[in-house]
Amino acid sequence: MASHRKLRAAAVVCAVVAVAGPAPAMTWAAAPTAVQAPAPAWVAAAPAPAPSPDPFANLTPDEIAERAVTATQSATSLRMTGRVVADGEPLDIDFAVNDRDECTGVMKIGGGTAELRRIDDLTYMKGDEAFWRVSMASQGMPEAQIDATIELIKGRWLKIAPGQAGSSDLSGVCDLKGLLADLDEDKEERTGLVRGPDAEVDGTPVATLVKKKTGGETTTVSVSEEGKPYILKMVKAGGEEPGSMLLSDYDKPVDVTVPPAADTVDLSKLDPGTAA
Repeated sequence: MASHRKLRAAAVVCAVVAVAGPAPAMTWAAAPTAVQAPAPAWVAAAPAPAPSPDPFANLTPDEIAERAVTATQSATSLRMTGRVVADGEPLDIDFAVNDRDECTGVMKIGGGTAELRRIDDLTYMKGDEAFWRVSMASQGMPEAQIDATIELIKGRWLKIAPGQAGSSDLSGVCDLKGLLADLDEDKEERTGLVRGPDAEVDGTPVATLVKKKTGGETTTVSVSEEGKPYILKMVKAGGEEPGSMLLSDYDKPVDVTVPPAADTVDLSKLDPGTAA
């Protein structure tokens, strides 16, 4: 089925930030590590309501998966919510993305919180002190340099323009078409599936598709039985990369607000000693 790891990686490519001294650079960690994170409450599917006509009655599990991937890739926008593991840290994310490379969302890691917005090819990021400390310390920045950098960006949005360090990586966070293309990159992932019991995701009846691999890894994908057969939930249990993702708000507008200029600081001005 769809590569859960690739979807998560694209969603949280901005998990770790480094703002480095005189030649500022921003690096972004996209590869989750093998750490078991507590699953959100919605990971366990709710029991299904009274039986209703099965839209997939004449389809094999692999055929349902094919329809689900095709429908999901046709979306003009969606929202991704879940908990993953990035660079050894549990990471909670909540992002809305559209097909115009715009997005807005929140992430929480190491006790810190950051907001991310992207519009008109510009990316804005605002983190609290805990977020910046965890992010920069993970990149080996000296404590004094972390203190100085936080003082420059405290309470402000970091603005990253095209061509600046990290801008190309950040564009991938909001590249909906690229993100959804990864769903079908490895077609073997959506073959050999078994259909599990029908269930519900946030009140919507779903068909569950299950794939078990050697080593105890199990991937469960929930496909909407109402309207388009969108993927509504992906859960990976066991193995080296457990995690879960809820997909919702398909084809709904994504409202991205540009922060006031007075509340932003350009990435190029993070050279210590330079006025912001």
